[in-house]
Amino acid sequence: MVEFTRRKLMATSAAAAIGVGAVGTASGDDGDTPGAPTVRGSLDRLATTARGAEVTGPFVFENGEVLFSLQHPSRENPSPYDTAAVGVLAGHRFEFDGRNDEFDELEPPRSNEAQGRVQVAGGEYEILVQEGDEINGGAERWGHPQTPDGTDIGSFVGSQYGDVGYNPDMNFFVPTDEEGLEGYLFTNNETSPGCISRTPISRGDDGWDADPEGAMELENRESFREIGGTRINCYGDLSPWGTPMSAEEDYSHPRVSGSATVGDVVEAGSGVGLRGAAAFWNRPNPTEITDALDELFDESWYPQGGWALSGVELQAYYLGADPVDQDGETNTTEPIGDGYPNRYRYGYIVEVTEPASAEPTPVKHYAMGRAAFECPGFMPDERTVYLTSDGANKGFYKFVADEPIPSYDDRMDVRGTLYVARVTNEAAAKNDPPAEVDLEIEWIALGTASNAEVASWIADYDDITQIDYLETHAETDWETDLETALAEADETVAIGGNRDYVTDEEVLEWASQYEANGPDGVDEELRRVPFLETRAAAKAVGASVEFRKAEGIDAVDDADPGDFLYVGISELNDGMADESGDIRMDRVDGGVVYRAELESDYDISTLEPVVVGPDATDRESIVDAAPINVDNLLVLDDGRVLLCEDKGSFGRSYPNDALWVYEPPTSLSVDSVAVGQEATGTAELTLSSVPDGLAGGRVTVSLEHTDVAEITGASYHGAIELAADPTISADGSTVEFQFADLDDEIQPGATNVRLATVELEGISAGTTDITADIHALDADDGSAIDTRSHTGVVVTGPPPIGDGSGGRPPTDVDGDGLYEDVNGNGRLDYDDVVVLFEHIESDSVTLNVDAYDFNDNGRIDYDDVAELYDEL
Repeated sequence: MVEFTRRKLMATSAAAAIGVGAVGTASGDDGDTPGAPTVRGSLDRLATTARGAEVTGPFVFENGEVLFSLQHPSRENPSPYDTAAVGVLAGHRFEFDGRNDEFDELEPPRSNEAQGRVQVAGGEYEILVQEGDEINGGAERWGHPQTPDGTDIGSFVGSQYGDVGYNPDMNFFVPTDEEGLEGYLFTNNETSPGCISRTPISRGDDGWDADPEGAMELENRESFREIGGTRINCYGDLSPWGTPMSAEEDYSHPRVSGSATVGDVVEAGSGVGLRGAAAFWNRPNPTEITDALDELFDESWYPQGGWALSGVELQAYYLGADPVDQDGETNTTEPIGDGYPNRYRYGYIVEVTEPASAEPTPVKHYAMGRAAFECPGFMPDERTVYLTSDGANKGFYKFVADEPIPSYDDRMDVRGTLYVARVTNEAAAKNDPPAEVDLEIEWIALGTASNAEVASWIADYDDITQIDYLETHAETDWETDLETALAEADETVAIGGNRDYVTDEEVLEWASQYEANGPDGVDEELRRVPFLETRAAAKAVGASVEFRKAEGIDAVDDADPGDFLYVGISELNDGMADESGDIRMDRVDGGVVYRAELESDYDISTLEPVVVGPDATDRESIVDAAPINVDNLLVLDDGRVLLCEDKGSFGRSYPNDALWVYEPPTSLSVDSVAVGQEATGTAELTLSSVPDGLAGGRVTVSLEHTDVAEITGASYHGAIELAADPTISADGSTVEFQFADLDDEIQPGATNVRLATVELEGISAGTTDITADIHALDADDGSAIDTRSHTGVVVTGPPPIGDGSGGRPPTDVDGDGLYEDVNGNGRLDYDDVVVLFEHIESDSVTLNVDAYDFNDNGRIDYDDVAELYDEL
């Protein structure tokens, strides 16, 4: 216990050095950054929203019609645009041909009347449902959570996380008919307690209609209260198996502010100036903590996420706690006892299972980690999930389930590994313009667990209340002198941490054991740390927890390897544009949209910038014509991308956020391929799209290392009528293609156009890049096709092992880079274990450590045999 002295204490010098006093603000001068703005491809403005509102929750129906939310519009707008709503862009449909020629770009709104409403290119915004509408037979209001006795949460005094119902975000439609014209619309509302509305909608001859009578607020069901409800539900995703996935954007989760780490706190001997909002979660009236810290310390600070503590006490009333801190007009500091929410129950991905049933059931995917999740991106393998976290100095995460998620009979049994990204290339830390820098990523495994395991750890903290904050951290009896006890507790927590939850010492001990033994070698009681304190754990093991407002993330629904995952960085400043860490680039407050090519196992390793926003200092005409602060984004079936703005305070000639349609450049890619030594394989040369057709071109495919593989042959696909014979170099390192499409066999708008096949032979074990260099590529009108080339990888496996393999080279059966099929028969079986055991000291094994190091310790040993056996 730290003695309370009723005097201001100096913040530590460590806090000043780290510079966390103004976390979450876009501060500093924004100079003229080269390449800001830049668009690699083209884009057009499809809609502008009403003054004051973001464009959020985009969704495109199967018939090509578009829907989005009117989030927090100005109350000064004319009705109905002064009220939050969800509506359809009537009169516009996407044709899914990869081209923006189905609409004429919308001009910016110039008049006051145009700025006060939603405008759509070639159509109108038809509202389906609005905040506060009576639903469910009048028992509920749209976007309004209730207490168990039916009291509207908005009727309580005290801090609120925005006006109730005012912040609709995610929208996903679950059809109940084969035509996709009837079903349920699921809408998130960013508030605390959280809100997920289910609204029946259908399309008739006159357009889409909503049925408010049949709508319901899912959070008011008992099944939601049983898991603590939800909190600050932001954007989300529709899973490949058709269930809505809602992201809890719990900004209050940081235990340390900005770039600080738990190690910095311990080294400084104090958390003053360093702690984040999470330390004050169970403080009575937690939103007053900043003023309280200012009273206690000479150099006060703003705990990161402190503003998001608003609504926490309303969460308690939603769960059924007695509203003891209400005096009718203001919120008091009388502590809430039984029923206070557990901080570790929020900040997850929430799946709405059985979405079309009478009682949809929520499941929180605790094993995917805990953060201020903007949204997840579920991949078609039904195992891989990418997760972006909003705010400053946040992580970029990936979860890989052991088995396809829908294959688990009970979602609580879903088990998998949580990863966090580390940016590895030196170019990312040289303060270069973001338009010129790819971000190379490696994934750090934080831990493996099931939803049920994490749920059991969370339950250990269920009975912690505001009374505990006082009784754990203050010497004065709060019932005798509440003011003094609260000040004592605030000082104790600021300096030494909140002892009611996972402690600093536990985080550091986990990190120490992780460094020594890896993620699977920590004590059982410490396995909870990376799942309950995900951001702090990621920082402790060297991840790049520097991403700034990583918000939208999506890929085409049926994405295959070679397709792209898009990631929106709404603002590139703070941790991504400072003088420390793995990411140090020139700031672009207009943000950046990155894309990453999906690899064979749905992994990604490179983020390349494709849309770069403007600088805040750019002249008005530039800012008017560029996308700013891209938040939500949605990839259409034809590869185009909807970009939704949350533009902040930029100096446009008009105040409205816009919805843009991004048409990416054509991608020329060559497949990655695995071949055995002295075996052959093929790699396809493919154009992602040709919006204006393909007249012809000249392309060279090259191998970097001919000691690993050689090009032995090549051929064209049938659509190519006129072509020169492929020219292969004498050393097998290159092949040149020259071709023309004389009879327009390749039509404008075609996608995934296969041009040629390259035949490869494996020479020796190793890897080599295979690249496509474009000398010329022309459209039907004679213009050059804007094309980006993407590199593949050729992996040549180890040679056959002894007589047991019958001369067949081993194969990598699951694409993880390890050659489990030791005997080369195409599958993993017991004979593979025997062959490896018998030849463990042979050159064919010892000279190919990367192929057989199954225990990942950097050498070949008998534990590799045991690990291979365990895989059977």
